[in-house]
Amino acid sequence: MMKLSKGIILLVVTSMVFFSAGCAKRGVTSVEEVTPPAAQPTQEELTMPEAEMPEVEEEVAVEPMLTTPSFEEEMATFEQNMIFFEFDKFSLNPESRKTLAEQASFLNSNPEVKLRIEGHCDERGTLEYNLALGERRAKSAQDYLVFLGINPDRISIISYGEERPFDPNHTEDAWTKNRRAQFDILGK
Repeated sequence: MMKLSKGIILLVVTSMVFFSAGCAKRGVTSVEEVTPPAAQPTQEELTMPEAEMPEVEEEVAVEPMLTTPSFEEEMATFEQNMIFFEFDKFSLNPESRKTLAEQASFLNSNPEVKLRIEGHCDERGTLEYNLALGERRAKSAQDYLVFLGINPDRISIISYGEERPFDPNHTEDAWTKNRRAQFDILGK
């Protein structure tokens, strides 16, 4: 025990000698402050004439500050958003999921709003088949909104099948626009 305490004392004393030797003061007499050369203006900069501003003949239009949209504007945007489906399908693609996430954000911000999702189809297929497919499309949108946290009691669905085309033409482009689900706000 005695050897251990002598060893510790010797170690502490040796350490203090080395540390104190390393901290010896050097002969520094003064410190001169140095400013970077870029901070000091050159003689040319000091003597350059001030540039004149050109005269403006026309007034410049100032854009108004951005404002938050009103509830009515948000509702109109909400109802204009639609999701589209592939031929004979009712599954959601990534773009549809993104649109539904935006719709869910609006619905979460406005918990008093009730919604109807309309399912639509193109004109190909029988009337009964298109009504069933339109219902599946509206239901898949409803299910995804519920998955995103929207209360299902706030959402109703209806299918119009091919009865209400967005584009009445008989082309592939028109049919692509008609295979959709769209949103109607029923009220608060």
